[in-house]
Amino acid sequence: MADVQGTIFPAEDFDAEADSETLYQAMKGWGTDEGPIIEVLANRSNAQRLEIREKFKQMYGEHLIDRLKSELKGDFEEVVVALLTPPVEYQARCIKAAMKGLGTDEQALIEIMCTKSNQEMEELKSTYTEVFEGDSLEEDIESETSGHFKRLLVSLCNAGREEGDEGDVDEGLAEEDAAEIYDAGEGQRGTDESKFNSVLALRSYPHLRAMFSKYLELSGNSIDNMIDEECDGAIKDGYMAIVYCVRNIPGFFAKRINDACKGIGTDDSTLIRCIVSRSEIDLQDVKTVFETRYGRPLSEAIKDECGGDYKNMLLAIVKD
Repeated sequence: MADVQGTIFPAEDFDAEADSETLYQAMKGWGTDEGPIIEVLANRSNAQRLEIREKFKQMYGEHLIDRLKSELKGDFEEVVVALLTPPVEYQARCIKAAMKGLGTDEQALIEIMCTKSNQEMEELKSTYTEVFEGDSLEEDIESETSGHFKRLLVSLCNAGREEGDEGDVDEGLAEEDAAEIYDAGEGQRGTDESKFNSVLALRSYPHLRAMFSKYLELSGNSIDNMIDEECDGAIKDGYMAIVYCVRNIPGFFAKRINDACKGIGTDDSTLIRCIVSRSEIDLQDVKTVFETRYGRPLSEAIKDECGGDYKNMLLAIVKD
């Protein structure tokens, strides 16, 4: 999607020392004044927030995140810590948390792993190893997932997706891939997920867009309908995430946010992760898709689902 844009930009006339003083005063004495914390953190870029972190430690001899964690709690604390963490480190920590303890948060793994370019995946892997003292992202995925889902994530982890633009698409190969996907799914009894994997995890996005069109011409069925009919569980969700991202990455995150707000209760960690991680990338576009597709502004969903300072911080990030 061309001209994607976030909602948070670097502040003009940025002064890390003044911002550090503001945050210190907000946490001084009895109680905490959350307003200035929201005002500063939601209106500075991540790079500027990291400068504030460093300046705060120089000025007051304590880590800003540690101080904030001692003053705040719950979802508000989670979003504040997310804002003060470098984006790649934040996602590495989210992946580690998704694989920690009993069970695995497969949806969080899909959201992070299926939306990365090759370069972003290489950065994620190296940051993961650095933050978790030598742990390998690929090895952890292999130990915490299984079957075709594991194979998909390992393929993505190896960052081998072909790169190129619309002009580089080989229409003949796209047609070939469409036929092979058909033969591996609708064209036989049972499903050969390995063929799905080799195409969806390795082909470039422009190639996949062409292949989706060829598939529709060949079978009369859309690729997403076919995946829905032929696959189930986490592997279906992983394939569908790739299809959504090939078509429209902001649309994928709009769906993730809507899913987090559906039903009884709110999946706050997903809501925070999507809003914070896209805030400097394409959150403005996510908002547009969200309102068009789900019939209400993202800010209205946040007001309905969240409360207090947590709600105010998310509204300050989405800028509505």
